[in-house]
Parts: sequence; structure tokens; C-alpha cells
Amino acid sequence: QVQLVESGGGSVQAGGSLRLSCQVSSGYITINYCVGWFRQAPGKERQGVAVIDRDGTTTYADTMKGRATITRDDAKYILYLQLDSLKPEDTAMYYCAAAVVCTSLIQGEISYTFAGQGTQVTVSS
Repeated sequence: QVQLVESGGGSVQAGGSLRLSCQVSSGYITINYCVGWFRQAPGKERQGVAVIDRDGTTTYADTMKGRATITRDDAKYILYLQLDSLKPEDTAMYYCAAAVVCTSLIQGEISYTFAGQGTQVTVSS
């Protein structure tokens, strides 16, 4: 059974940083899928944050460029998202997910094959 379990969320003040982690149950996912993060705030649509493809290529949403870094530990099957210079508008539930194509996780209507339960990020001004 495929599982993605997020951790690392919390409450920070504007300008602060958080490091989110996603433990993936199997290396099969990171080898065969594009993995990444999307977020969703109450009453708003899902929004892509960052993705990393099978070959290590990374793509970031325009709103997160320069403030987010996505990395992957292939030995431990862990996906990381470093968030810096956080703003109140970054407040949302952050989800780790896997999809066949990266574009479905980063732009337009977000869709995925597998996703975790999410970890809450709250940024106060």
C-alpha cells in the first residue's frame, strides 16, 4: 500500500522558515513518478508549490521561486520542502503527492495519483 506521510508543519512569524518532510513508503514512487508539494488554503483551490521529476529536475511555482527548495533523499525515500521568507499568504495545508506528469502537480487544476494527509503551515504577520 502506497503511503505518503508529511511532517514538519507549524506556526511561524512572517520571514521565518520551515522544513517539511514527506516519508514515502516505497522507492517505487520516487523512481516512477514525479513527486512534489501542493497546498490548499481554506476556501481556495489547490496551488502547486514545487515538484521534482524522476531525473531530479525541479520546477517551482512562480509564487515560491527563491523561497522554496525541493529535494529528495533517494536512499531514505524522503521528500523535503524547505520554505524560507514565509509570508502570511503562504498559510495553508501542504500536501506531498505523486503524479505521472509534473505539470499536473504544479500548474492549472492540481491532480495526482497519490497524496498524503497534509501538514499545516501557519504564518503570522
